[in-house]
Amino acid sequence: MANEKIILVEDDLSVSHVIITALRADGYEVESCKSIAERDALMASSSYDLLLTDVGLGEGDGISSLDTVKASHPDIPIIIISAQNTLNTAVRASETGAFEYLPKPFDLDELVEVVGQALKPKNIQPIAASMDEESLPLVGRSAAMQEVYRMIARLLKNDLSVLVLGESGTGKELVAEAIHGLGHRKSGPFIAVNMAAIPSDLIEAELFGHEKGAFTGAVASASGKFEQAQGGTLFLDEIGDMPMHAQTRLLRALQSGEINRVGGKGLVKLDVRIIAATNHNFLELIEQGKFREDLYYRINVVPIELPPLRERASDIPALATHFLKLAVTEGLPHKQISQEGMNLLCHHYWRGNVRELKNVIYRLVVTGREDTLSEDSIRQILAAERGEDRVESEGLEFEGHVKSIVLELMAGAEKENLYAKALEKFEKPLLTEMMHHAHGNQIKAAKILGINRNTLRKKLNEYQIDPSQSK
Repeated sequence: MANEKIILVEDDLSVSHVIITALRADGYEVESCKSIAERDALMASSSYDLLLTDVGLGEGDGISSLDTVKASHPDIPIIIISAQNTLNTAVRASETGAFEYLPKPFDLDELVEVVGQALKPKNIQPIAASMDEESLPLVGRSAAMQEVYRMIARLLKNDLSVLVLGESGTGKELVAEAIHGLGHRKSGPFIAVNMAAIPSDLIEAELFGHEKGAFTGAVASASGKFEQAQGGTLFLDEIGDMPMHAQTRLLRALQSGEINRVGGKGLVKLDVRIIAATNHNFLELIEQGKFREDLYYRINVVPIELPPLRERASDIPALATHFLKLAVTEGLPHKQISQEGMNLLCHHYWRGNVRELKNVIYRLVVTGREDTLSEDSIRQILAAERGEDRVESEGLEFEGHVKSIVLELMAGAEKENLYAKALEKFEKPLLTEMMHHAHGNQIKAAKILGINRNTLRKKLNEYQIDPSQSK
């Protein structure tokens, strides 16, 4: 059993009680306090093996005040918990050299596990990076985005290759910009290149540069994106669209850490961090012979999967407000959105994700005559975006579909057990569509549905849904 001594700084008594109960059940000795002043007094009079602290404390900031703790207790591991679930909080927690940052609400089992890991000897060095909340490239406090923030914070001190996955419009380049702009390479260049936008016969010259006369039209020598990104970050967007011949040369460059220009003989030593992104399913590309498996494993050292906007609808108000402010900085009039209008945005199915939401907000700002954008004006923009009949009637269509099923069941000879029969009518198409959405990944589908994986597997068997047909 553990016998280490922990000091907990938490001003919410109910949260404090739950944490203390969980940690004591695992054998830890826990003392708690509610303020920075109490924390400092306790740590001056007694020794502790770990500090567990909230950020938002009544009289101060739990992160800003950690300088005094590090000065007097430089080796104590620190775990930071917070309801201020933004990228800024995750980065600030990382700057302190904290062992871990856990956004609220967190799983108690995970907290106990992290405490056990933190009490093992670690060598953690703080980083120097900071951004104001308003200038952060990513917006939202949903649970899905908190996981993205935590992963970004863990990547700021190293040069591991990162693969950002997600649908078009989810903000993959913003993740790359955040890793670069907040990390130790922020003083170097950030070079982004879209693989899908470069002609196949020019892609190698674009990436690696070329010497004069290397090919028709090469009237002068030119550096490529790798050389331009020296000391910084190279972001390879839509890498899944890269032709095979260029993949081979890219793999060689990543393996050797060196490149040579097209038509050149001298080698250039690389000092570049690689971040790649795609909206493709790599496993499908590999099976189809369109992407090298060895290159996939080379770039996929740390994957970050961005959720589609429909899986983080709680972030839509913050995103919409953010885009309204951005519009003002670009010379557009100041607008706000009515509560009814915001509700409509939150319930819309954003196929184009965050990019589509931004476009809609800008269009509203430009075309809207009122200072407070109404539900009607937003509905008109969405109608133009999707097709008026479909947008205005999609809620009525669903309601009508439900009603028709109920009437069909009520008209049947057997009017018993209607709940189970109605559930079956909806459950099979729901599971079928979800498996297609998750590309046959049962773990992902179960997580989105909020059910146990074993329950999902049982349902799939029951309805004879083959997950392999959804890949």
